[in-house]
Amino acid sequence: MSEDINNQNEAQEDNVRDYGMALVESKRGNFYCLSIIGQIEGHNVLPPQTKTTKYEHLLPLIVNIEEDENVEGLLLIINTMGGDVEAGLAIAEMIAGMKKPTVSLVIGGGHSIGIPLSVCTDYSFITATATMTLHPVRVGGMVISSPQTFDVLQKMQERINKFIVKHSTITPERLKSLMMNTDMMANDIGTILSGEEAVVCGLINRVGSISQAVDKLFELKKRFDI
Repeated sequence: MSEDINNQNEAQEDNVRDYGMALVESKRGNFYCLSIIGQIEGHNVLPPQTKTTKYEHLLPLIVNIEEDENVEGLLLIINTMGGDVEAGLAIAEMIAGMKKPTVSLVIGGGHSIGIPLSVCTDYSFITATATMTLHPVRVGGMVISSPQTFDVLQKMQERINKFIVKHSTITPERLKSLMMNTDMMANDIGTILSGEEAVVCGLINRVGSISQAVDKLFELKKRFDI
């Protein structure tokens, strides 16, 4: 029995160290804690010195969390600069489609494609010192300057905006104005929001931290009758 417990503890430590995830067991119930940190890695492998969240690790894990009878909810902790747009949106769509209760907590920053990830849960929190950066879709490398390229980028931006609006209370007009703001950043367009500002504009539900997020998850668990 003690050997089994040791093996479980070692496996848990490996998950925390390698993937930033852990199954939390308490008297109130069991939930999975999943972190999205650094840069979201998509189809291209990033340099080894870059702190990344790999979406191919998260997608099957989300399926497992949804189907595991011992897991009663998901706590998503976010501190990301953004990254691959399609990978980030894919993770957000998967979490938004879960039947189990989900709560997000933005600490540090939830920037760029991190914003759909921050709002994809049933309820969202942000710490007072965290920030969120909204800006239009960017592309790197060689780009063909043509109307077709512009159309592709515009459609991608529309997909992101629709997701954000659907999963928060911000209006499409307000979201667009924040993304296209030219007065805040010297070398770019967009808006940097503090935790309180993110709540006021309707992106995030509430300013709070870990205790409030965990309490909310168990509150939602009762509503979901899990």
